[in-house]
Amino acid sequence: MEDYPVTRGKTTIDPRVLIDIVKLTALSVDGVSRMAVGPHSIESLIKGNYSDGVNLEVESDTVYVDLYLVLNKDVDLYETSRKVQNKVARSITDMVGMDIGYINIHIEDIDYQND
Repeated sequence: MEDYPVTRGKTTIDPRVLIDIVKLTALSVDGVSRMAVGPHSIESLIKGNYSDGVNLEVESDTVYVDLYLVLNKDVDLYETSRKVQNKVARSITDMVGMDIGYINIHIEDIDYQND
């Protein structure tokens, strides 16, 4: 294992990167059909912290997420939501080392056409 000299500097992560991580992780959970539109504001669009059913805030290296989802029919809504929360939290923590404030799941619809 190589030793690297200590360097000074910082790493910044654009909120859109976090949004992509959240979105891709949520869609990978069995039972999630797609992202829903969900509510958003002009401010969240300008700040770049809303996209396709993910509303995200970052404060002091802590991530706060609201996810708006469409789930497949015949899934346990509660259990699927918990899986999304756990998987998204793990992805953010493992990939970028940030803490999770909350991950709120908003089930906006059920997909009856997807089998």
